[in-house]
Amino acid sequence: MTSNNVTEAEIVEPSDAAPVKSVDDRLIDELAGRAQAEGLQLTGEGGLLQQLTKRLLESALEGEITDHLGYDKHDPAGKNGGNSRNGTRGKTVLTDVGPVEISVPRDREGSFEPKIVKERQKRLSGVDEMVISLAAKGLATGEVQAHLAEVYGAEVSRQTISTITDKVLEGMAEWQNRPLDAVYPVVFIDAIHVKIRDGAVANRPIYVAPAVMAEGRRDILGIWAGDGGEGAKHWMHILTELKNRGVNDVLMLVCDGLKGLPDAVETVWPRTTVQTCLVHLLRNSFRYAARQDWDKIAKLLKPVYTAATEEAALERFAELADAWGKKYPAIVRLWENAWEGFTPFLRFGTEIRRIVSTTNAIESVNARIRRAVKARGHFPSEQAALKCVYMAIMSLDPTGKGRARWTMRWKTALNAFDITFDGRLPAARQ
Repeated sequence: MTSNNVTEAEIVEPSDAAPVKSVDDRLIDELAGRAQAEGLQLTGEGGLLQQLTKRLLESALEGEITDHLGYDKHDPAGKNGGNSRNGTRGKTVLTDVGPVEISVPRDREGSFEPKIVKERQKRLSGVDEMVISLAAKGLATGEVQAHLAEVYGAEVSRQTISTITDKVLEGMAEWQNRPLDAVYPVVFIDAIHVKIRDGAVANRPIYVAPAVMAEGRRDILGIWAGDGGEGAKHWMHILTELKNRGVNDVLMLVCDGLKGLPDAVETVWPRTTVQTCLVHLLRNSFRYAARQDWDKIAKLLKPVYTAATEEAALERFAELADAWGKKYPAIVRLWENAWEGFTPFLRFGTEIRRIVSTTNAIESVNARIRRAVKARGHFPSEQAALKCVYMAIMSLDPTGKGRARWTMRWKTALNAFDITFDGRLPAARQ
């Protein structure tokens, strides 16, 4: 960082400058060597990292009060100059390397307000991020508390941990209301069931809307809580919310028999194709069958959903019904009831079918959310459940590698969507 007094001519351009290291290697080697020679541990109470953190924080605080008063410590210029230093007060702050006791300088007028460790601040920002990250991975409040105590020797109350994770609520509200793209090739609507303690513990659905964007990236458009008895009015509210956030068209909406949703889609996006989710249809089929019969049923189901036409699919389905209808009539009934919503799938080519039927678009998201939800057991409120789901979503694909792989595979499918839904993907042509 350059000061305001440095002119542009004095700033060395990065291309002309030698590489700058944040910390000198020799200094690191010297510190590590002395610590080893003196038997000083790196981490834990009294370890090298704690001592370094203490010195750095106190040095920064000393710099802050020097700027505040206008003179260095022990400088004669400070004598009889009005406000002056007035000793220090002890304070313990929780850091990434555990609790650290520091001395915070004071001034006689009491006007000094530290910036790096504020007046009532008890944790550095990295600790808050650590707690939120642990919670996003599914650790309950007590487990986060135990982890901080075991690894960092820090005693943090459950209330403090809850207060830290509550910070995400503001971000969640902003995320839930952010503007969206005008057109999405595919939007999935899926339900994650959670246990919410509202008088009595009951299963409640949290609806998640993963989507594929025109450039191939995946996104989560939003999350909503339901009570399990949602109808067209409920879905009208959600879809209208998405439309108000900018979504003018969805080429395909994939869902699993959610009552009232197709009617709401017809009203909000009349040209959208509503498709029964093949992933759920297959999974629900196997739930009715004994494990030893799964492979045999799968071999008869595959020709149904890979058929070239609806007529061919009906023929293959009849073979399935003849073979297993008596033993597993519920499987036959399941497909018969879902047939109208399943058949749009058969009108599309291989590339579109692959995008719509792939488990990756839904399952990678659901697996992370279910893992976080399962670890909690049940939630005290609807908001607590939504917060857990939101944090799990925010922790998806932190490196971005999954997004990159998906985008690379998208190009062929993009061409298929652009041709099949002619004129409805303007972003694809940019």
